[in-house]
Amino acid sequence: MTVTLRRIDWPDSGQPQVPPDPTPEEMAGRLAAVRREMALRGLGALAVYGDREHAANLHWLTGFDPRFEEALLVVRPDDALLIAGNECLPYTGISPLVERGAIRVAHCASFSLISQPRGTARLADILAAEVPAGARVGAAGWKYFGADEVDDPATALDLPVFIADPLRALAGAVVNATDLFMHPGHGLRCTVDAGAIARLEFANQMAAAALRRMVFAFGEGMTDFAAFQAAAVGGLPLGCHATFATGARATQGLSGPTGQVLRRGSPISFNICHWGANICRAGWLARGPDDLPGPARDYVQAFAGPYLEGLSQWFGLMRPGVPGGAVWQQVMARLPHDTFGIDLNPGHLIGLDEWISSPVFEGSDLPLRSGMAMQCDVIPGHPVYGSTRMEDGYVIADAALRADLVARFPAVAARCAERARFMRDVIGLDVPETLLPLADTCGVIAPYLFDPGLVMTLR
Repeated sequence: MTVTLRRIDWPDSGQPQVPPDPTPEEMAGRLAAVRREMALRGLGALAVYGDREHAANLHWLTGFDPRFEEALLVVRPDDALLIAGNECLPYTGISPLVERGAIRVAHCASFSLISQPRGTARLADILAAEVPAGARVGAAGWKYFGADEVDDPATALDLPVFIADPLRALAGAVVNATDLFMHPGHGLRCTVDAGAIARLEFANQMAAAALRRMVFAFGEGMTDFAAFQAAAVGGLPLGCHATFATGARATQGLSGPTGQVLRRGSPISFNICHWGANICRAGWLARGPDDLPGPARDYVQAFAGPYLEGLSQWFGLMRPGVPGGAVWQQVMARLPHDTFGIDLNPGHLIGLDEWISSPVFEGSDLPLRSGMAMQCDVIPGHPVYGSTRMEDGYVIADAALRADLVARFPAVAARCAERARFMRDVIGLDVPETLLPLADTCGVIAPYLFDPGLVMTLR
């Protein structure tokens, strides 16, 4: 393959219509699926924890996400109770299952911020009425553990102690059940249907449009605050802190805007992340190679171009049945660590949380599956070349899922098909029919970000 730079208009399909929320029937189906898993595991109750940073499992199951506070859902085979604090209590009504009476609500002020009024029932007393004495209880937070991390992964909980202690006092055993939601091989949140694809596409396209506005506003001498303001980020919840790393912060990739000035010849990385979408790019604040430091002037030929070739191979592997370990092996062979420094998984699952889990790791025999929402998160780094990035969201979809998307959301399916055509025919990437690109930025790498119309292609 030959990497070339071409002047290309970035695709712009506009902002999709707001997709429908999951129906009460869909939400009831999720709760039923959880109860089936509980029965298979012999669980008399399941405690699902959520807070501002770790709300995805609770939100997926109820449609409610705690703001400012913690919350806990206790699911039994025939009942469910959502426990919320002072400020979240009225907000629990956003849940279709609460509204229908399928989930009851209790008030526990211990979930509220300190110094706020107390006086409600104690958490231990509320749980005593919900958790069958001596039962095997599952606890789901946001993380489970391996034998290389803890002595007993089954009982290592990711809940705050003030919740874990009363559960342990009541139950015969409390086991970590977070994998029920998040394990890449069997987690209930690790594949999506056509309705979820429509919601993911909306979030990805909103984030992509904001990132595009920001990139095309870049100018030498502007501050990172002004650059981020140009993104005009919409009102969807953020999936992680916005990042903008350049100048003195260039090597601190998780930094947000701090007042750094955009200067010619500086590396840069940045993102816009909504629930279900993280659009990220990295490159140089330059108009061409002459603006780069001398040792980095072959950036496109030696680093960014081979990265684009490696991603083409990554896209080609995004098919149901491909083992995650094969993806890891081929990416690492194509982008060797001594040059590209890729340390994290080359691709992972995304949901309301920016990272659910990943089937892609060394030695993984977990197959890619239809319905997996995959983040193309292949992050290189080099002391001379800095980084490059084409991080966007995709869904792996077999023929049945693609047909369902066409039937239920034809406009979404048409936009995904047009993006795949652009990636194949204009950029030259290997994009199989099983891969649905969710944003107009898919396929676009502009290495010199003071001239974003200059895009890398393969021929």
